[in-house]
Amino acid sequence: MVWTKQRLNNLFFFLGCAACVVMLFTFDVSFVELWQHICHAGYWLIPIIGIWIVVYGLNAFAWQAIIEGNLGKKAPVSFWRIYRLTITGYALNYATPVGGLGGEPYRIMELSKDIDKQHATSSVILYAMMHFFAHFWFWFISIFIYLALVLVGDMPMTTAIGTVLGIIILFCLVAFWIFSKGYRNGLVVYVLGLIGKIPFLKGWSRRFRGNHAEALRNIDAQISALYGQDTKAFYTSLILEYSSRMVQSLEVMFMLLLFGIDNGGGLDGMVLTYLHSVLIVAFTTLFANLIGFLPMQIGVQEGGFVLSIAALGLSAALGIFVSIICRVREILWIAIGMALMKIRS
Repeated sequence: MVWTKQRLNNLFFFLGCAACVVMLFTFDVSFVELWQHICHAGYWLIPIIGIWIVVYGLNAFAWQAIIEGNLGKKAPVSFWRIYRLTITGYALNYATPVGGLGGEPYRIMELSKDIDKQHATSSVILYAMMHFFAHFWFWFISIFIYLALVLVGDMPMTTAIGTVLGIIILFCLVAFWIFSKGYRNGLVVYVLGLIGKIPFLKGWSRRFRGNHAEALRNIDAQISALYGQDTKAFYTSLILEYSSRMVQSLEVMFMLLLFGIDNGGGLDGMVLTYLHSVLIVAFTTLFANLIGFLPMQIGVQEGGFVLSIAALGLSAALGIFVSIICRVREILWIAIGMALMKIRS
């Protein structure tokens, strides 16, 4: 059976819609309790959901910088189209297992309508790498935010906490080294080589590399070229991706303020509340990505929020509320992403 792009588009659309249904029926609370939580959020739902317009906008600008750096010229695709594919791609990522890789094939398929397939593939791979690379920087810098709060007496420091922080720092440093190797030498041929060591996939990997050897080398060359030649595009994309995590932290801050948690109010209190929100998002995303093979990270994100909020000395009930409202936001943005998939541009 030949899978046309339209059939693949319909398949991705079906997966996204199915994800919305599954997520609705996998809440750990009844629909009555869910509605009570939504009512409790009230008008705060507007900034909680709306802040993601900015987050996805920063993601889209980061991807646009990579596309233009990869092509060496202004991208022959409108920002609106990149923004739409960004939202839809992440909607599909929420719905799929193995670290949320469902959106990348869709992005490659759609972007190849605007540029050649090799540049489309390398641009999507580069953006996916940058997305994870920025995650590690977010976690790494968050460690030093925590240490700064320890110095001012706001956060505790014990042997256990110090050990965990040390492990996370080591984990990030190893990741930085791996990413630097990938950016310098390309990643596709190496990853396919690793896949070839998996039982039952060895033959497929060898045939695929044999049939597409030149194209794969070109893609790896384009990946290494961005890091080596267009440093402006590389660092622009990194800063934008990192900034999107900092903006995302406002979502949690809004929910803390909803519960009257403002650390005494005033400018100092608001800054402290925001930094606490950054730490909550950093710990939760680290926890969720370490166990990211679960579809939609069911139960993982919720547990991450409860643990991270409890670690700050706040109530578990607040952690449950934050996790539920974040899940509601995810469902709404998945639905928006699926609707945008059917918009032609």
